[in-house]
Amino acid sequence: METQRSIVDVVPTHVVREGGGFKVRRPYRMGKVLSPFLLIDEMGPTVYGPGEAVGAPWHPHRGFETVTYLLDGRMEHEDSAGNSGELNPGDVQWMTAGRGIIHCEEPHREFLHSGGRSHGFQIWVNLPSSDKMMDPRYQEVPSSESPTVEQDGVWARVIAGECMGTTSSIDTVIPITMVHVKMDADTCLVQKFETKLNGMVYVFGGEISLEGEPRVKSHPEAFGIRARQQVRDGELGLLSEGDQATILSKKGAEFLILAGPELNEPIERYGPFVMNTKEEIHQAFIDYRSGNFAN
Repeated sequence: METQRSIVDVVPTHVVREGGGFKVRRPYRMGKVLSPFLLIDEMGPTVYGPGEAVGAPWHPHRGFETVTYLLDGRMEHEDSAGNSGELNPGDVQWMTAGRGIIHCEEPHREFLHSGGRSHGFQIWVNLPSSDKMMDPRYQEVPSSESPTVEQDGVWARVIAGECMGTTSSIDTVIPITMVHVKMDADTCLVQKFETKLNGMVYVFGGEISLEGEPRVKSHPEAFGIRARQQVRDGELGLLSEGDQATILSKKGAEFLILAGPELNEPIERYGPFVMNTKEEIHQAFIDYRSGNFAN
């Protein structure tokens, strides 16, 4: 018998500025109770005029992964190893910083010139101590190759993991689920989970609720309602353990499903460095300042 996940806590968001001054919406308590996710930053949505768009100038990373997922706008990136590219709506960049990378992420020059709507996510995924000094790597998946699935009024892009029988091609260091979901009104999604993974849902449009076992699977409006909290726009719902979550939306919703393991390791974090000890943070600064950061 499948064990249903429920909502055990709802974490609100606050607005902070990052990079060159762009606004992000970020859940409180990040990095404390949400292992292995260190940050869930919703960038925008913001409408920029010509010449107004800003990004993140050159900066280093060590010890974790960054996932950039663009919904609207255009970005371009470059790094200290000579890699460069661009991100368009629906594209995913999964960057494993590992032992170190220095890069910049800026508005695409054409987008900067014209302006427009910018919206997306950057999510930081912690690495276990055994992998913090692994070789850096990029996995860039254009929207045309990023798997999507649609069933009964529910659409999903499977960035990592699995949803509705569709699996991502992203190679993750640790087991990660990351799915972008859009639900029409009066629809239902049954999302499978590995039982012991931490699970959460970040809602950035509309509202969802999690329910017990549905009585009539073909009619979401007839489900037996067994008192669960709702998660609304700008909130992060933390889930209990279990094999699956039955997600309902009466008026429609848009959200991210996230899951990953509890690493159970100490975290020492200073800005763009996330390690396990103060000594490792100190060494990261030495390596960065000496020009040997990624060596």
